[in-house]
Amino acid sequence: MNEFFIRIKKILNDEFDDFLKCYNNDSFRGLRVNTLKTSYEELKNIIGFEFIKTPFCENSAYIPSEVQSLGNHPLHHAGAFYIQEPSAASAVTILNVQKGDKVLDLCAAPGGKSTQIADDLMGTGLLWSNEIVKNRANILLSNIERMGVGNAVVSSCHPDFLCNELKGFFDKILVDAPCSGEGMFRKDPNALREWSVEHVKSCAERQLQILNSAKNALKPNGVLVYSTCTFSKEENEDVIEKFLNQNRDFELEEPDVTFGRRTMDYAVKIFPMDGGEGHFAAKLKRKNSGQAVCHYSVVPNADKEIQDGVYNFLNNFLIEPEKISNLTVIKDKIYSIPQEMPKTNDIPILRGGVLVGKIKKNRIEPEHHLFMSLNKSDFKQAVHLDVKSKEIYKFLHGEEINVSNDFKGYIPVCVNGITCGFGKASGGKLKNKYPKGLRIL
Repeated sequence: MNEFFIRIKKILNDEFDDFLKCYNNDSFRGLRVNTLKTSYEELKNIIGFEFIKTPFCENSAYIPSEVQSLGNHPLHHAGAFYIQEPSAASAVTILNVQKGDKVLDLCAAPGGKSTQIADDLMGTGLLWSNEIVKNRANILLSNIERMGVGNAVVSSCHPDFLCNELKGFFDKILVDAPCSGEGMFRKDPNALREWSVEHVKSCAERQLQILNSAKNALKPNGVLVYSTCTFSKEENEDVIEKFLNQNRDFELEEPDVTFGRRTMDYAVKIFPMDGGEGHFAAKLKRKNSGQAVCHYSVVPNADKEIQDGVYNFLNNFLIEPEKISNLTVIKDKIYSIPQEMPKTNDIPILRGGVLVGKIKKNRIEPEHHLFMSLNKSDFKQAVHLDVKSKEIYKFLHGEEINVSNDFKGYIPVCVNGITCGFGKASGGKLKNKYPKGLRIL
């Protein structure tokens, strides 16, 4: 028997046979509704297939195994949902993000948990999403943009450096640590064949290092959730036990959820028998140790002349251009930065807030992120397409589409009322501005 299954049998004892039976069944597939753009019921009515709620998150759902190519669905392009293995939503639920929180997602790519945090923040507070690997950080940024998140900072640097730069800044931190991925073996049999005890042990060492970096960025009385998608004791319970022994100002806290099974009294473990592929999460609270919370100056706004020029431009297609606040210009790019974003010159940031547009000679060209961060009610006019129409697929292919002769200038394209991009209208045609890298091939 594979060493992995021998170890699992020691963990599950009498439930091991039930675990093995799961390997003969389809793996769980799911999506999470993005309530920044739509509601659970609205998406259910328009998506074209049935789905049912999972226990792991209020807006998470199981999807049928026969549903394929969901990444090409127009509503996916519009950011109405995120494709996410059901139990992966459990960690953010345990983190219990509240409006106004400043939250760090330290190992954030590809962005499932970050966009779930953004959903809970509902445009308030600050989300800081970090990914050390640059190409994965770019994927993270793309998902932040697609889901219409406007109050996020995306960075790509080592956790130790970031957390020392932002000491005591965050109310809540999520460490969804890189792991051996045992919870994904049903979906990817090749990963099981490549598994080794040595890899488990090396992951555990790195996980403890990341946790010890993360603690520095947390406020007194702040909450840190550590999670993995693996089952091994070394990467889960042992990492938490070592961390608590090294950091007496932290304690395990009741997660206040009903899903999964308890381990270490308060931590949560999820196996396939519990309705998800596999996850572990532990909620840690920092005791009030008297550590000073660092204060950071906010990034300065652009000067009034530039702001007036941007607002005059935005007034062409937005009902309330001033809704795009905290404008700043970096080189030739215009950003609407989050109110809570700290000023720091040393952290390598891919993007802070919304990329509004680019300055080209004497004109401004708007960017995709600006349109994705807004709803149809923010615009003076919009092109409305149905999810089943040929026109929406033409648009997502990058083709020009026919529009009303009354439409002029930059205008959003909405699929069933959800913004999914924009174009420039003239003479009954819409010149396509959907980014080439996102188009359906």
